[in-house]
Amino acid sequence: MSILIHHNPDCGTSRNVLAIIEASGETPMVIEYLETGWTRPQLLALFAAADLTPRTALRTTKSPAEELGLLDPAVDDEAILAAMLEHPVLVNRPIVCSPKGVRLCRPSEKVLDLLSRLPPGPMVKEDGTQLIDAEGNRVD
Repeated sequence: MSILIHHNPDCGTSRNVLAIIEASGETPMVIEYLETGWTRPQLLALFAAADLTPRTALRTTKSPAEELGLLDPAVDDEAILAAMLEHPVLVNRPIVCSPKGVRLCRPSEKVLDLLSRLPPGPMVKEDGTQLIDAEGNRVD
């Protein structure tokens, strides 16, 4: 299995994660989920593999979550999941699948745990935070 990223090219974190994966020498399969949408089985499988629930995977900022009333603690996971199927942007991103597991990679350095080899250093995130030093070691 190669690496797969559920990606939003307009998201800085998603772009960072994709750049980290590519810098590690991998050529990931990129799924732009805002274009393709989600299926119920797909989301349930991703959430189970990443140890997420619809609520913990809900994107609460820069999404219609508040307008849809999804931030109310009384809203159950089934309602959130139904909204995610209708509004793909409600799913937080990026979600990365690799032979090492599935993870919501926020912050972007979480993707390092899913890679078989680290990218060469030095490497920094878009915000200037160093991820990999000049010797190729992970900076935590």
